[in-house]
Amino acid sequence: MSFLVRQISRTADGREIIRPQEIDRTMLSIGRLAENDIHLQDLAVAPRHAGVERLDQRRIVVKSACGLDFDVDGRPVKEVEIDSAKGAELRFGGHRLTVGHESANVTIAVERVEALSDASEYKDEARVFSLRGLLPGKRISAWGFVALILLCFLAFPIWSWATYSEVKTRPVGFHADQSWSSGSLSLAHKSLENNCQACHVKPFEAVRDTSCTSCHTQVHDHADPRRLAEAKAPPGLGGRVQMMFAGAFNLPQGRCVECHTEHEGAGRMQPTAQQFCSDCHADLKTRLTDTRLLDAGDFGTAHPEFRPAVIVRPGGAHPATQRISFDRKPTEDNGLKFPHELHLSKTGGVARMAQTLSGDKGYGNALACKDCHRADSSGTRFQPVDMEQDCASCHSLAFDEIGGTVRTLRHGDPAQVMADIRAFYRGTGPVRPANLGGMARRRPGLYAEGQVYNAYFGAVGSRPGQAESAIRAIFSPGGACFDCHRIDPPGAGGTWRVQPVSQNARYFRKGWFDHDAHKTEDCESCHAAPTSKAATDLLIPDLASCRTCHVGEGGASLKTVAKPVPSGCALCHSYHMDDGAPWSTRQRVADNKGGTNAAKSTGAR
Repeated sequence: MSFLVRQISRTADGREIIRPQEIDRTMLSIGRLAENDIHLQDLAVAPRHAGVERLDQRRIVVKSACGLDFDVDGRPVKEVEIDSAKGAELRFGGHRLTVGHESANVTIAVERVEALSDASEYKDEARVFSLRGLLPGKRISAWGFVALILLCFLAFPIWSWATYSEVKTRPVGFHADQSWSSGSLSLAHKSLENNCQACHVKPFEAVRDTSCTSCHTQVHDHADPRRLAEAKAPPGLGGRVQMMFAGAFNLPQGRCVECHTEHEGAGRMQPTAQQFCSDCHADLKTRLTDTRLLDAGDFGTAHPEFRPAVIVRPGGAHPATQRISFDRKPTEDNGLKFPHELHLSKTGGVARMAQTLSGDKGYGNALACKDCHRADSSGTRFQPVDMEQDCASCHSLAFDEIGGTVRTLRHGDPAQVMADIRAFYRGTGPVRPANLGGMARRRPGLYAEGQVYNAYFGAVGSRPGQAESAIRAIFSPGGACFDCHRIDPPGAGGTWRVQPVSQNARYFRKGWFDHDAHKTEDCESCHAAPTSKAATDLLIPDLASCRTCHVGEGGASLKTVAKPVPSGCALCHSYHMDDGAPWSTRQRVADNKGGTNAAKSTGAR
């Protein structure tokens, strides 16, 4: 048993259009909602107005589902039983439903039979509740909004700029041309918030390099401009199109703002993207065949092994250095004999000495790296190890005491050490025996040759000559100088010499390492000092050690990393290379010190 529903509509010329639908169910729903089987778009019809149930082949029951009446053959009812073979006419609002019987189907013809009010027709419902008649037309509104936008975001900002174009610093408050800004200035340029003209010199003109170099007076390229042009990879199709548009709008290539974008937020200025470096350095040797630089790309996948500048010949303040790759297992000649393993041992004499001096020096149960190595004020490097401050607490140079004051040898000046020893033996005598005192009782003959008196005054006469033996002991095995320094013995008529000592303050001259950023790590996690038996061991980490934490800019790495640190080129390298740190490190140090314009006049990026 099924229903055959015919939707009847008429064209403008009166032609009838019938859309039949067979519904194979015994129940139908009638209402305004589209989910009903018989959908009547009429506000006079409830969302779920009535239901139709088929009892047998001919009889159906129509029952109200919302409590509202509907008409059956002109009379209002809430429920009615209809014989489809006899037929009936139902009215729901402006629609007529004609019930009939055809073959085994109950037919229901649905037709709108009268003109409906605005409130009851779906297409007129929007018009009833619309404010169209109360507002201007679309065309007038569109032109009005265009005029308002031009006034607020073009004319008003231009007037605001012209008003303060000759003023170096604007008064605090809102200025209309701020609506053109894409964001707040970074911390490095925070002091320029009310001085737009410092960078934007001319209206409707991009920022020029002259605006940048007026403050950043020491900024320079890291290579000759001609070499830079040769090193740069030729642009692709997209790059050529971009260069074409840049030329059309008077935007020269290589401007500062191509890499250093501003108005990106009030935090730190973002470092230059890795792509800026890899465009040249990823395959540099294919264009610059005479360069000594190695190709370098992503740190995690395409970076050459480190080549630290190690000391090959010590020379005090100016030692001879050479860049040697870790692949060649370099060692360093710093002039010292210093075993880290001995000094960092948890047992033995050094540890026992540390425990003895813990109260005065603050040592622990054994020496630690921090007991001798102290960071500088920036936190990026370490101060040189100092004999008097770091070594003398254990390695004493004391040789005499006068009235409670201890005399010490002059460290770092062998000639002065020898002079002090000679003066000591020349100006002092041996210990006087007690039985030579004025009240001492003596047996006859004690003044004879070979007895106390003669022995004592013989020692006094020979004492100045003992200075050379003492000097030889100092510079020989077991002596104060020999255990830590390399000693050149005196030649014919010569003197003792201590080979110069050099401490390497910076191994990576083309890069930078920031110790302060690694203060959460133990020293031993990067430096193998506890197992180093010689001062020539190079104890700085190689590329593989750094890759245990640092991956490339995009996070790619050679192996799985527990706590990956995305690391672009700008983290360790500076394009504007000088003796200072790269931009990222300088910015961090400036933030820690509370600075807001760290880059000014320093050449920092």
